[in-house]
Amino acid sequence: MPIIKEFTVLVEDQPNALGVLCRTLAEHEVNILALQCFPVRDKFVTRFIVDNPENAKSVLNRKQLPFTETKIVQAKILHRPGEIARLASRLGKANININYAYCGLEPGSNAPLVFFSVAEVEEAEKLLRETAVAAVEKSGSRLA
Repeated sequence: MPIIKEFTVLVEDQPNALGVLCRTLAEHEVNILALQCFPVRDKFVTRFIVDNPENAKSVLNRKQLPFTETKIVQAKILHRPGEIARLASRLGKANININYAYCGLEPGSNAPLVFFSVAEVEEAEKLLRETAVAAVEKSGSRLA
């Protein structure tokens, strides 16, 4: 389970702000793999995972869009009931608090991905990797 970069962009809370942001990334060949948006006061917080973080960073800088980068944990899961609950419970039992989470799809395979924001990124990554191996061995399914 990799540790990846998440971008957070604060845009005006107005019609088409999300469309403009996403179109700008697409025009520069940046594919959004997962997305989370919500309003806060008069702004719109947009978090996203992309296939090419360096290109996304370059685009955001060129367009003078303020952003932050954060390390988060990505987990590829089986598409069946209870998978997110299983991972969230494992993190909780290890006393790792989840700040927030959202889902997306793996390019090419469209396998479900879940992204966890946690303070203990390295510890969570190791735990989720071990959990994935155990799930594969138990079910006979493949996550690779």
